[in-house]
Amino acid sequence: MRSLPRPSRLEAPLGLKGRSAEAAATLGLATVGDLLEHLPDRHLDRREGRQLASLSPGEEATVGVVVKDVTSRPMRRRSGVRVEARVADDSGPALAIWFNQPWVARQLAPGANVLLRGAVKQRNEFHVREWESFEGADAAVHTQGLVAMYPAAHGISKRLLRELAQRAREGVRDVPEPLPAGLRVAERLPERSAALAGAHFPTADAEFEAARRRLAFEELLLLELALGRRRRVRHAARRATPLELGGELVEPWRARLPFELTGEQRLAVEEVDRDLAGEHAMQRLLMGEVGSGKTVVALHAMLRAVETGRQAALMAPTETLAEQHLATLDRLLGGLVPIALLTGSTPAARRRELLGRLESGELALLVGTHALIEAPVRFRDLALTVIDEEHRFGVRQRDALAAKAPEGRTPHLLHLTATPIPRTLELTSYGDLETTALRELPSGRRPVETHVVSGERARARAYERIREEIARGRQCFVVCPLVEESEALQARAATVEAERLRETEFRDHRLALVHGQLPSHEKATAMREFASGSADVLVATSVIEVGIDVPNATVMVIEEAERYGLSQLHQLRGRVGRGAHGGVCILFGDAKLPRLAAIAAESDGFRLAEIDLELRGAGEVLGTRQSGLPRLKFATLPEDEELLVLARAWAERLLEDDERLEAAEHVLLREAVDARFAVESEERPDGLELVDSPSG
Repeated sequence: MRSLPRPSRLEAPLGLKGRSAEAAATLGLATVGDLLEHLPDRHLDRREGRQLASLSPGEEATVGVVVKDVTSRPMRRRSGVRVEARVADDSGPALAIWFNQPWVARQLAPGANVLLRGAVKQRNEFHVREWESFEGADAAVHTQGLVAMYPAAHGISKRLLRELAQRAREGVRDVPEPLPAGLRVAERLPERSAALAGAHFPTADAEFEAARRRLAFEELLLLELALGRRRRVRHAARRATPLELGGELVEPWRARLPFELTGEQRLAVEEVDRDLAGEHAMQRLLMGEVGSGKTVVALHAMLRAVETGRQAALMAPTETLAEQHLATLDRLLGGLVPIALLTGSTPAARRRELLGRLESGELALLVGTHALIEAPVRFRDLALTVIDEEHRFGVRQRDALAAKAPEGRTPHLLHLTATPIPRTLELTSYGDLETTALRELPSGRRPVETHVVSGERARARAYERIREEIARGRQCFVVCPLVEESEALQARAATVEAERLRETEFRDHRLALVHGQLPSHEKATAMREFASGSADVLVATSVIEVGIDVPNATVMVIEEAERYGLSQLHQLRGRVGRGAHGGVCILFGDAKLPRLAAIAAESDGFRLAEIDLELRGAGEVLGTRQSGLPRLKFATLPEDEELLVLARAWAERLLEDDERLEAAEHVLLREAVDARFAVESEERPDGLELVDSPSG
């Protein structure tokens, strides 16, 4: 793998030893160049030298003081320790206070000069948020003006990192500039060396943010260039069978549908048709709001393959979801084309019969689980694969299904997800796919009323509401976080709750149970009972999260709602209110918990996806897909989405003009991309190879 040539001053070691060297290594710091890319979190303002006597109650500030004495004692009204230090500056004394930090008393000594960051809370009390000493002859160099506060680690302090940064200051001159001059001029960006200097040693607040913004833009541009180059490499390599748009099968099917496609469904169908008509394999992600009609678009694509005499397959991550897909597709087809199901539970005789029909081409449409990628499964001419909830499959599993196509050809691929993707992730984690979003709900669909409640009184009312709905001929879900009771996890278990509810709240009603550990035939029986209306209440785990379509279900109770993620709660909620009667979702949990407050207030899945990203951060959310993307050093997502969009636009423009980045003004830019990413990697089948971080 190539790397940027780095002048010797940037390659120079930091000169640390022992624990300090080990701690620096945990931060990825070994050389001067590494240190210059380790930016401060923020800067403390010591330009005006605030004095204790000048501070107003509640005002936060940084002050330099001398310690007179230190004491530590238990707090009176609650458990914990309160450390008090009498301190003073030229304006007078104050009492500095730390809560539940007993080690501070051991680290302070009378006569020490310390820098305190905090606020005056009441008469002469200064509550400390952070602090450090500033002893030594060179203290004025890095504890005055705008004082850099670096991300630190146990064994290496913010103060030591500041000292190291001061020593490395001259190395900034050797930093190479990868961005073309025309781009920098157009976006009014400083050179990289000036940006690094401004980030570490600013003279004004705005200088640091301008420097960080320039470095963040560059980082996001490199990422988008890597993704763009990968898209082009894959596009050129993946030859597919063009599916001519004849219409002999699709048009009569469309005419027989008992509903009109929404405007967004029609646009999605047009995009898919254009992709299928091409010689390069479609790579499209269809993301849609709960109930937005992704399955209809997927079936349209599958029938395009069938009407050209070829085959299509849909792979789902669980048997329950595969069975639901089969039922939905079969209903939408209305007997027009034969369709079958293949899972790990398919009986041997049935399996042999299906595989024979599949290999001969008699069977054109197949739905299944991981069983589809097993070696004995052979298609005569697989032209399209649809993968539902694709983030639940590994890269090799997806590729194994694609390998079922005729030799030398790649099937068109349509990914489906019921979890809306925030734009930030659409441009990064899914940046190698074309995307289509379905936000529009079918006519007449109403938002589900959502309430977060707690306590036995609320529980009694919830059960009463369920009985009222059953009396009207409706059905209801009760969702529990566990299958069986656990000593380690104190939460409601579906098996136990089902028995309790049968004997108490719903003893006069029909109740079914489904969870992931049930044998396949028992799960299928329970789902059939509920779907047909034979069962009034379905007690379940999150196995019903996606793919369950029972229009008669109007109420869902979710136990221990805080144990579910925001997108998972939205998916579960989407199982009710799918018919003409509306729906209610009752969540038992803490209404003050941010994600529960969000699900109660917001019904738009795309907005909830953005909120989820804000609450959890891009790093954790990116981890849900095998993306191979690095931790970002300078950019922060989703806060820097505007920069990400700008970087994407520039990447597309640059690659359109110079696909291989071979022009003289792009050489350093190409080397910067190659230093951090491998465009196609044998080590990572999903594409981007991570260079500078062990975790995506």
